[in-house]
Amino acid sequence: MYSQESDITPTYITFHYLNGHSDSFNIHHLTEPGVTRQDIRQEIRRFLNEGWWVVKLPDETIFINASQVVKVELKPPIPSLEGEGVLSDAQWVTALNRPR
Repeated sequence: MYSQESDITPTYITFHYLNGHSDSFNIHHLTEPGVTRQDIRQEIRRFLNEGWWVVKLPDETIFINASQVVKVELKPPIPSLEGEGVLSDAQWVTALNRPR
């Protein structure tokens, strides 16, 4: 029998840096039961507005200089993220060039 915790789909966040490197992490709290659309929207916007991003892992804490990041990816998508500054219903048009 699976626990309720195993039913939570983790969200993967990938930071792409100016130097071409990238780091990926999984985060669970964005998809936990009880988290509202407004909670997610506010948390992501607050996070992106910071100059330094802090990623707390079980064995270390990582500080990321936001000015060195050119792109942030979240997978799977967060459908509840909507409002000002969000392009909804977008589709890749450079799919053949996009690394998978």
